[in-house]
Order: sequence, then C-alpha cells, then structure tokens
Amino acid sequence: MQYRTLGRTGVQVSTFALGAMNFGAIGRTTQDEATAIVDAALEAGINLIDTADAYGDGESEEMVGRALAGRRDDVVLATKAYLPMGDERNHRGSSRRWLVRELEDSLRRLAVDHVDLYQVHRWDTETSDEETLSALTDLQRAGKIRYFGSSTFPAHRIVQAQWTAQDRRLGRYVTEQPPYSILQRGIETHVLPVTQEYGMGVLAWSPLASGWLSGAVRQDREISTHRSVILPGRFDLTTPSNRARMAAVEQLTTVAEKAGLSLIQLALGFVTAHPGVTSALLGPRTVDHLVSQLAAADVVLPTDVLDAIDGIVAPGTDLAPEEKFDTPPSLLDPALRRRRAA
Repeated sequence: MQYRTLGRTGVQVSTFALGAMNFGAIGRTTQDEATAIVDAALEAGINLIDTADAYGDGESEEMVGRALAGRRDDVVLATKAYLPMGDERNHRGSSRRWLVRELEDSLRRLAVDHVDLYQVHRWDTETSDEETLSALTDLQRAGKIRYFGSSTFPAHRIVQAQWTAQDRRLGRYVTEQPPYSILQRGIETHVLPVTQEYGMGVLAWSPLASGWLSGAVRQDREISTHRSVILPGRFDLTTPSNRARMAAVEQLTTVAEKAGLSLIQLALGFVTAHPGVTSALLGPRTVDHLVSQLAAADVVLPTDVLDAIDGIVAPGTDLAPEEKFDTPPSLLDPALRRRRAA
C-alpha cells in the first residue's frame, strides 16, 4: 500500500480507502462480512474508512463502529451528512440545526467520540456557505471533528466556499469527494484544477464506474451485477450513453490485457495516477471483491497505457452525463433559467 498526504492536513492516508456504502441493506452485507472486509482492509494497509449517515439509514455507520471496536485509533474515520434521514423536512441538508444534531447521531452509531473527517454529502442550494461553515468550525473547535470536507460539489461552489471561509475567518473544506473513473472524467475539466489550486485532498468515489469497470460487464454477456439489479437503468444498452460506455469498456479490456492487467487494475491505476487524487474509494460487498481490488495497490500505469486510455475516453469527458450529481439546478428546472413574462 502507498500513502499520500490528505491535502495540507499532514495526515497520511492510504491511496486506497474503504468505502462502506455497501455495508447492510444496500449491498446485503452482513455484520460478519463487514467485519471481515474491515479486517482484510486494515491488514492490507488501508487506514481510511469512509461511510455516511444515509447509507442504510445509519446501518452502515453502526456496522463500521462494531467492526472497529477496540481499534478506532488505527484508522482515519470519515462520515457524511446532508441526504434525508426520514420524512421530517428538517432532517436533511447542511443547516447548523441539522449538522449539529446529526453528528451526534453519527457518533453514537459509530460508537466514537469524534470523527476525523466530516463531509457535506452534497451541495445544499438552500443553505448559505457561512451557515454551514460556521457550524462545522464550531464542531471542529469542540473536538467532535478533526477536519471537514465537501462531496460532489461543482467547482464554482468549491471556490465560493473557500472564499467564504477566508472572508468570514472560518474553517475551510480540506477535502472534496467527487465521482471519478475512466468513464467519468468530467472533474478533470474544472473540479480537479480547483482542488489542486486550494491544496485539497481528493477522495474519488466510484472508480469502477458502478461496476462497469469490474470486468463483469461485457458485450454479448448478460449483465447481472448487484448494481445492475438495483439500478437497471444505468445498464440499459438501448440508451446511447450506455452503448458508448460498453464500446469503451470493450476497448479498455483490450488495453488491460495487452498490459498484463485486469480491468480492475487498469481502472484503479488510472484514478490513482492523477496527481490531484489522494485516494480511490473501494466499495466491496465481499472480501473476494476487496481482494480483487487490492491487486491494484502497487500498479503504476506506464505512459503508453495512459495514452491509450486517453485515446478511448478523452480527458474531461463524461460518458454518462445524466448520472452526474453536481448539475446546477438551473439546468434541471426550466423555471430557473427563464425570465417570467411581463
């Protein structure tokens, strides 16, 4: 395992991090399986574990807490808040009211007195940066979080939050957690240049593109991955974007084979090759899944292989733009981009 500094914090983290989204109902992973995955990850040198309150409505945090019992100090522990937790209208978002309360719930579920990294899961269009950053700064000063970060923010909101922190003399986001893979390279255009400019750590999620780059998705083969069952639309080959992804996967498979690598090794090696990326988040459902991904821990892709990838999916290109989660609201709601008639 290799290690890198998390932004400018001085904290050393593994280039592979363990994402716990699949723990519990989402991935049908039991407590025993989750503990075995954590055991294998720590044994391999992974020292960053990431979860969120919304994963299984708190179930993932509870399972991570049980798996880490007695060895909390061995890991950099990260969680997130923002997504709805129940039907109550204020049990979501990034207001002070909710973040303060939900952190207490996360600490209880994790069975810890603090987390190392607390992340705002999505950009909250209804809440000001000052409101959110002041709450996070107070939680940091209270010792309940060590650092805080953002997740899946568009570049302009990352910049705005940095300026607000400076202007109001508040703590700042030290990390960003964006989706990034060979098939989703859009963050190379704006997000990664911004995070590099501000010295932010980057924890890339979905480096295997929701299973498209796991080796299990191939042309002329029935797609029957766990993700395809729960999100069939993302694997519907009648759509132009999915057909384009399948064509890219076939070409990438050939590149991997010529380089003597599995497609997983190619995919993870690509993500960690970017100088702006700190860690790639792995999201295994089983120990076997984790082992297949750990095989990429020491992979360093040569220039000719990276050039071949660029020739298949051009830098800055998203092959599934409809799956992005940082789209400005005005692109989704026509009323927000049209003046009302007089």
